[in-house]
Amino acid sequence: MRIWCLAIFLFCAAPAWAAHAYAQFGDIKYAAGFGHFDYVNPDAPKGGEIKLPLIGSSFDKLNPFTLKGTSAPGLGALLFDTLLAGNMDETATAYGLLAEDVEVAPGGRSVTFRLNPKARFHNGEPVLAADVKHSFDSLTSKAAAPQYRIYFSAIKNAVVLDERRIRFDFSEANRELPLIVGSLPVFSRQWGAGKPLDQIVTEQPIGSGPYRIGRVDFGKNIVYQRDPGYWANALGARRGQFNFDRIQFDAYRDPVAAFEAFKAGEFDFIQVYIAKDWARRYKGGKFNTGELIRREWQHQNAVGFQGFVFNTRVARFSDPRVRQAIGLAMDYEWLNRQIFYGAYTRLRGYFTNSAFEARGLPDARERALLDSLRRRPAAAITDTPVPMPPVTSLEPRSGHTLRDNLRQARDLLAAAGWTYRDGALRNAQGEAFTIEFLDSSGSMARVVMPYVQVLGRLGIQASFRLVDFAVYEKRLKKFDFEMISSRNLGRSVPGSELEQMYRSSQAHTEGSSNFAGVDDPVVDELVARIMAAQTRRELEVAVRVLDRVLRHGFYAVPHWYSAAHRVAYRAGRFEQPGQVPPYYEAEDWALSCWWSAEAAPEGQR
Repeated sequence: MRIWCLAIFLFCAAPAWAAHAYAQFGDIKYAAGFGHFDYVNPDAPKGGEIKLPLIGSSFDKLNPFTLKGTSAPGLGALLFDTLLAGNMDETATAYGLLAEDVEVAPGGRSVTFRLNPKARFHNGEPVLAADVKHSFDSLTSKAAAPQYRIYFSAIKNAVVLDERRIRFDFSEANRELPLIVGSLPVFSRQWGAGKPLDQIVTEQPIGSGPYRIGRVDFGKNIVYQRDPGYWANALGARRGQFNFDRIQFDAYRDPVAAFEAFKAGEFDFIQVYIAKDWARRYKGGKFNTGELIRREWQHQNAVGFQGFVFNTRVARFSDPRVRQAIGLAMDYEWLNRQIFYGAYTRLRGYFTNSAFEARGLPDARERALLDSLRRRPAAAITDTPVPMPPVTSLEPRSGHTLRDNLRQARDLLAAAGWTYRDGALRNAQGEAFTIEFLDSSGSMARVVMPYVQVLGRLGIQASFRLVDFAVYEKRLKKFDFEMISSRNLGRSVPGSELEQMYRSSQAHTEGSSNFAGVDDPVVDELVARIMAAQTRRELEVAVRVLDRVLRHGFYAVPHWYSAAHRVAYRAGRFEQPGQVPPYYEAEDWALSCWWSAEAAPEGQR
């Protein structure tokens, strides 16, 4: 097989080149035939088990691709292989997995994959082009959750060329699309015995991944058994990975119940998201004796975004001045001192701490892009610095005390038609301003309740409502909420996920990720520009402008972030590779790269 940095030639008129990998911007690290990724132990022994918690939710199906119900944790990564496999030390690059060869046509309007003849489903049948097409057609049908149709929306069709070759045609030239198609989860045509995808609920999936489903107790726990005959065990993109014989997830009601179970030895590994728990619970006792280990592993992940998101479909939140005013009422500095133990840094926008973050006034390249848009953005976007979250100071003369911020909020609300009278903030019709914060885990209560008290000083009647996870998920899918706490995982190279979160077409599509209801033609055009970016520089400029526009829209009250994963695990049970990858999620890294300390090295089993 010829080795080429494919993306360099992607949009040229020269002949297309076949390759073992694809890089959006041409930077392929590992050559054809590479033995393993640098951050794994290629000789890691197989065996043992790892148990993890599923906190605050449950599951009632084994199909992760449909809208109705909640699927079991771990299904996607453990059971379904994809055409290409990403890795934890590169961004925007993927290597052959089910596909041993990827070829992009001149002009970039299609990509062809040749399947590895060794690839096998768990039932022993070969993975064929017809299965890939079946998977694509199923996931882009109305039987699948709508996010898949959105994700694959720029792919016109899938054409089977022969038994092991399939071509995907694109509606536009876009450097990210081969990666998007490469991430297609592939399942057998035999799964469900001919049923439509949305009627496949508890039938055992037929995938080709490193694990099969073992014991299942719906709503309580699920066990995955490693497939000793996994077809890709010796492949460079899989060697040294997925080493546990058993992976088990057990459901727990809340973080408190999970912590007590962890101390009692019911499971082995947990990632901690609540700073108070990390500072106060995960210490002393078995942590002092060494039976339990707590670690903070640094990472270089894109920060992503987390915040209290407004549902702008609700009339009270339709005015950005109102949304800005509500943001001014959150005293983040107090929260970080009193609740977070100083563990976090405030998020500034949607792409914080990256080359994609908007800063200050638009630079020359950003202004040129803003001037080229078909619909001229508001002068506030083009002529003023990008909005920053408010700061609260304890110094009365700073001009940034909470009282100063609330005065500004009061003026914004008045300009939007909301004034304080008869004991509440009211509009011209006399309707009181109310807010319901919807949550399913209860962990946000300690943040929301102080916020509720401050909002009360503006005359806003805010409340915190805790509902069952199934109810919460159903209400989110139908956009039946006022404010929620939402988190979007960051991507090192932003792209197609932005369509799901911010395009107008998704503002009223049930099940989409556009929770805020962003419906702005300027945003639509910027997302399209991002998807069509030809170079990393073009991409950076377009995303910075998008960040600028979204921040001027005040669609959310930004939260906070940490540059470290907080992890606790049972001592003596596990070993890790010597190199920690730069781009990883802690749980994914543990499941794919750790191994059991009790497992015998290869050759001694």
